[in-house]
Amino acid sequence: MSANAEVKGSGSGVVNTDTESDVMLQVTNLSMHFPIFKGLMRRQVGEVKAVDDITFNTFRGETLGLVGESGCGKSTTGRAILKLYQPTAGRIVLDGVDITDFEGDELRRTRTDMQMIFQDPQACLNPRMTVGSIIAEPLDEHTKLKRRQKRERTRELLDAVGMNPDFENRYPHEFSGGQRQRIGIARALALEPKFIVCDEPIAALDVSIQAQVVNLLEDLQKQHQLTYLFISHDLSMVRHIADRIAVMYLGKLVELAPRDKLYSTPRHPYTKALLSAVPEPDPEKEAVRERVILKGDVPSPANPPSGCNFSSRCPIAEQRCKRETPPWRGLEDGRFIACHMVQ
Repeated sequence: MSANAEVKGSGSGVVNTDTESDVMLQVTNLSMHFPIFKGLMRRQVGEVKAVDDITFNTFRGETLGLVGESGCGKSTTGRAILKLYQPTAGRIVLDGVDITDFEGDELRRTRTDMQMIFQDPQACLNPRMTVGSIIAEPLDEHTKLKRRQKRERTRELLDAVGMNPDFENRYPHEFSGGQRQRIGIARALALEPKFIVCDEPIAALDVSIQAQVVNLLEDLQKQHQLTYLFISHDLSMVRHIADRIAVMYLGKLVELAPRDKLYSTPRHPYTKALLSAVPEPDPEKEAVRERVILKGDVPSPANPPSGCNFSSRCPIAEQRCKRETPPWRGLEDGRFIACHMVQ
């Protein structure tokens, strides 16, 4: 990250309290499996376990970071939570309401409470629509506001994300990547949602712009009391914005902990390997830092290893790890982990 791209570190590393009223999102045993078909008859011969039996809570007003290698199921998790995919199994409770089986009008009404900021700001904005029309589209679908009220709301949202309200009549191709992402954020805020999935919102942006977008998200969170699920593979950026961090590997959660605890004392072998890959800015510390090099490639989610998914690459795995799937359990220090070798 460039020296002039300073990021505000608002994440406290401490969640609210563990009471049910403080839980904005409760995900229980969520799975998302995609069938594999072959042959002329299109017979199902297997399935890709993109998300496999994960459980976690997100507290009101916090940012939960979800990290892991590319292809581990992070984005699929976010889309399944928002019911963009119909989950294979599991339960999703948003602000006390079980939305697992919602469909049609019932699901449509729930859309006002949950929104998504997509990874590629260019691909998610209709090039044939003006910025004002893009931001007003959710208002067209979910409200009965008059044209003048929609225009006022659109201009307010553009101003809220740091853009000139007079840009409402311009088209997406006239803006930079960072500006297009701000337009996407304005659209996500249009219905005043409670919960937003940020699906790698800075991955497609220049490094110098990433910090500006993250700072904007933090400011909006404070102003509107938003709850974020922040999906990213950039561990250094997640460290600035997240309160707690969940680590994902091959469709499963392996560790979830308050931010400061995860970075200072990672417990799961995969978390240790992931964090050891983050460069250390101090050359002297970088020279003596211990690196964890994993052997082999990530297995296919269509054919994961038996027992623990990480057992084929884990440096401390034993025979038990290859036979038994480790349970997702809480530890005394407030973190959750799935590992036989961690007590």
